[in-house]
Amino acid sequence: MNATAGDRLLVHGSTVGERDRTGVIIEVRGPNGGPPYIVRFDDGHTALVFPGPDSVIVPQ
Repeated sequence: MNATAGDRLLVHGSTVGERDRTGVIIEVRGPNGGPPYIVRFDDGHTALVFPGPDSVIVPQ
């Protein structure tokens, strides 16, 4: 999984009824565009994220 700052991260809900979360990658901390990423989610919080198999990078 490779990303650049400005790409969007989509994390699918892992249980029934859990909503998907989306946010903008504001910093890439791994080598060659790899994780971890600093993500500002649409609800306003910022987190260090190691995306799992339920995540998708949407290039911008």
